[in-house]
Amino acid sequence: MAFRFAVRVKPGARKDQVGGCWGENALVIAVAAPAVEGKANEAVRAVLAKAFGVRRADVSVVAGARGRDKIVELHPAPGDAAERLSRLLAGQPVP
Repeated sequence: MAFRFAVRVKPGARKDQVGGCWGENALVIAVAAPAVEGKANEAVRAVLAKAFGVRRADVSVVAGARGRDKIVELHPAPGDAAERLSRLLAGQPVP
């Protein structure tokens, strides 16, 4: 089953980092990669794959590929995806 959620990307950061909430319910993701030629999107996929314990191929950007606000999808999603997202939105570490 697929799991979709909103993210807010901050490209060009000092280091890759996931955690925090932007607006109502968008997960904040900072990536060191620049927003050039899809590099930031690839970094987002890699960071989210690590945070959710899935393969990078299981993470896709389904909307907003050219902007900071995106919708990403995990497919297949791990059973604890909603719990992990809640922890990340709260800025808590994920086991």
